[in-house]
Amino acid sequence: MGVRAAVLAVDAGNSKTDVAVVASDGEVLATARGGGFRPPAVGVRAAVDSVAETVGRAFAEAGVAGVDHVSACLANADFPVEEEQLAAALHARGWGTSVDVRNDTFAILRAGVAEPRGVAVVCGAGINCVGMRPDGRTARFPAVGRISGDWGGGWGMAEEALFHAARAEDGRGGPTALAHTLPAHFGLDSMSALIEALYLEHIPQARRHELAPVLFATAADGDPVARSLVDRLADEVVAMATVALARLDLLAEETPVVLGGSILAARHALLDDGIHARLAARAPKAVPHVVTARPVMGAALLGLDRTGANTDAQARLRDHFA
Repeated sequence: MGVRAAVLAVDAGNSKTDVAVVASDGEVLATARGGGFRPPAVGVRAAVDSVAETVGRAFAEAGVAGVDHVSACLANADFPVEEEQLAAALHARGWGTSVDVRNDTFAILRAGVAEPRGVAVVCGAGINCVGMRPDGRTARFPAVGRISGDWGGGWGMAEEALFHAARAEDGRGGPTALAHTLPAHFGLDSMSALIEALYLEHIPQARRHELAPVLFATAADGDPVARSLVDRLADEVVAMATVALARLDLLAEETPVVLGGSILAARHALLDDGIHARLAARAPKAVPHVVTARPVMGAALLGLDRTGANTDAQARLRDHFA
């Protein structure tokens, strides 16, 4: 031990943590996966302890004691004060000479662009958007739920579907096939039965996310209420992307718009078409594409950007994860 590598890349989300140890020429020396990263639930120290175990396994496999730079893209790093707090906690571990902490959406953005320039919208459990330019300028949103103006994401879409389905069954709202397709997904025959099962947790809370694909399938079958929700999500995705492009003065330039997260990566035709049509109208220079690469690759690319690695090193890194 005692050898140092160039970059420790960390992509830590609510459900899992991926790390990679990368040499200056882009060779991936080791990778490791650990559990979720949830500082709001367990505290910063305990959350970083869980990352430390994963980093320790990767360092041991790579045969290194540390790195020149730690590039960490972390869930729940939504405000600069949180990034500073998490950066201090990581720096205290002594893994690298320098440490950068960013929200994990930046990892998806960097994974989907050839240089640190563009905008990404991520729609998985929640929704978020970031943008960056090579000169270091960034655009971002707090993205902490309805209090910060967010709408969408898998959890949000499932809640909206349940809302409209419940009102359709009891008469407060107009008809929608969701009143049948949502309970049928769980083998139930009515929304009343589904509401009771969810409220009493006979169906675990974590399974609510399964209703988002049911919503998209119902929309594809022509249900007007389900289609309206998909249309609204397309509006939200394009609104976030367009605002980020404007903040970075990129509306007049051909610019990548990276789409990631489980909802967007699923390529639901109605949503896909809606996003492309709205972007063409509001940001005609934008070039949208879906990225499915592992976000830890994006964190590593951000690290190589920081250490001044050349394009050959970046290509070697991409080849590894491809």
